[in-house]
Amino acid sequence: MIPEYLFRALLGGIMVSILLGMLSPLINMRGLAFLTHATFHSLLFGAVLGMILGLIFENSSLILWVALVITIFVVASIAFLEEKGFSSDTAIGIIASFIAGFTVLAFGILYKVMATRPYFALSQSIVSYLTGELFLITINDLLFLVLGGALIFFVMLLFYRDFLYVSFDAEGLESYSGNAKLYLTLLYIIVGATGALIVRTVGLITLQVIAVLPGAIALMLSNDLRKILGISLALTLSIQILSIILAYLTNIPPSGIATIMLGFVYGGLVLRR
Repeated sequence: MIPEYLFRALLGGIMVSILLGMLSPLINMRGLAFLTHATFHSLLFGAVLGMILGLIFENSSLILWVALVITIFVVASIAFLEEKGFSSDTAIGIIASFIAGFTVLAFGILYKVMATRPYFALSQSIVSYLTGELFLITINDLLFLVLGGALIFFVMLLFYRDFLYVSFDAEGLESYSGNAKLYLTLLYIIVGATGALIVRTVGLITLQVIAVLPGAIALMLSNDLRKILGISLALTLSIQILSIILAYLTNIPPSGIATIMLGFVYGGLVLRR
């Protein structure tokens, strides 16, 4: 009989695999690895700010919502700066510098607020955002992950072809009366929303690697877009399930195991060339 918490972890891992498997090729083809770095920094700031508000209002559910709002605001701000003529790296660098400063400031405020509420522990929440807590997700967490993931999945499915066009040839899309800026902004928001949705299951430390490497590996193995998507989905799903099983047997966080396995696959492909 499979334990209930392992069953929840497997379901959560499947949803994470679907989202990252579809998103990772777009991140690589559009060159958004630096954006994911800034996005995940904003997730840390949003989580810390959410913890502060959670302490004040004694409601830990605020953490996820604040992180989601902050992250979407950050990626939308980056897209806005790009529309104003800034390069992608410059726009991300500007926003990321503010986020880094606000994060350090928020940690200082968090320590002061925690001192006033010694019986309202947040240590588990802080650790879970860094390393992930796939085995500790509740039914409500899983329901939120599935519903939120389904919404993001259908949005990606609806606009996936447009995202591919804007990744390869934004100017060409504009010449055919396509709104490249709108699709690019929507793609940025999806990256941010996906990160906020799955950060507690994957962990901030490994989230960027797990989001980038499957697509990078798929691009090394094929030039066909359908095969790239299929490889990314299959690789992400197999790595997630295998890492959960190994974590169950070894008591090691599954996100760490998944990152190591992806690193071995990517490194092996690079050395084989």
